[in-house]
Amino acid sequence: MASKYHLEESVKWRIIGRLEAGQSIMETATCLNISRQTVSKLWKQFQNDGSVVRRPGQGRKRMTTASEDRYLALTARRNRKATARQLSSELAAATGTVASRQTIYRRLNEKGLYARKPRVCVLLSSQKKRDRFNWCKEHQNWTEHQWSHVLFTDESRFSLTGDSKRVYIWRESGTRNDPSNIVERDRFGSGGVMVWGGIMIDGRTPLHVFSSGSVTGQIYRDEVLDPYVRLFRGAYGPDFLFMDDNARPHRANLVDEFLESEDIKRIPWPPNSPDLNPIENLWDYLGRAIARIHPPPRDVNALKTALLEEWRLIPQTVVNNIISSLKTRSDMCVQTRETKLLRDTLERCEMCRRICDTVGEEEWHLFDIIVPCRRSSPCSRSTTAAVVMQL
Repeated sequence: MASKYHLEESVKWRIIGRLEAGQSIMETATCLNISRQTVSKLWKQFQNDGSVVRRPGQGRKRMTTASEDRYLALTARRNRKATARQLSSELAAATGTVASRQTIYRRLNEKGLYARKPRVCVLLSSQKKRDRFNWCKEHQNWTEHQWSHVLFTDESRFSLTGDSKRVYIWRESGTRNDPSNIVERDRFGSGGVMVWGGIMIDGRTPLHVFSSGSVTGQIYRDEVLDPYVRLFRGAYGPDFLFMDDNARPHRANLVDEFLESEDIKRIPWPPNSPDLNPIENLWDYLGRAIARIHPPPRDVNALKTALLEEWRLIPQTVVNNIISSLKTRSDMCVQTRETKLLRDTLERCEMCRRICDTVGEEEWHLFDIIVPCRRSSPCSRSTTAAVVMQL
């Protein structure tokens, strides 16, 4: 059997020892489970120069050159959704070198590029992106004391079937379609409940289960604002801030009138920004806790009971840590936006664009030497472009 890897030097000397002792090439290859060709080549090398060390330059030559490797990395950064097959085709068209998908993967890995699933976010218009950026810019330096006055709230739905993405099974190879390895799922959904909750540093509201499946402005006022938020406002005083997102029931006129009558101040919230709301992480925490229950809830009443109990059991330290992460979330949003603006400015100039292509998204914070670009290009007519050079 041919060896997939290079032989260790100790194994090579064992081969030479057997051959010098009079054993044939075939016998040596059979005893050590090595191909006859490998033993024969090693014996010839030893007879020629008395060494078994692998000479430099031996083995298959590298298929791509250094410049072709750079071309692949630049192409992948310009079109991050390109598949390995597409990159291979572009390389062949540009240089004539035909590389396999595996070779493309290896070359990109060497350049620090790896195939990963992209993060998924909601579709945002330019105005909404600016609103998010401005909100994060305004609040990124808030202290924990300032955040401690904010009640973060949201609704979430939990169903009896749970989230199948959290379910893993142990199965043997080739048994994918075995009935015991299949999770049944109702395409029309199953029974579930809509809940509301609020969290603060060192505090939280009870978990409220809505009596109806949908939430209207009137239900929101009567079942949430009046029995919960109003009481929290009275307990925390005039510094209390109420956070809810921009869902239609939350922005109904009767809701605004109620908040104004109770002197409940809202903290402005950017549109389509659930990732900034820390309670979203708590819904995930609660969902995982429900998924761990065995046997799982069989009916809606059992699900309600389980949700109320698991909500009560969530450690307050978990809630506090999630809210404290707002600093990191705001910083990340601001950094991402500023990086995008800088790249857009640099890419107006051909010289700057080449440097942009060589810099990964995660590497921009390492580049802090700013050099003016004075080329007669579109970017220098309106402003002096910044060419960011690596330290």
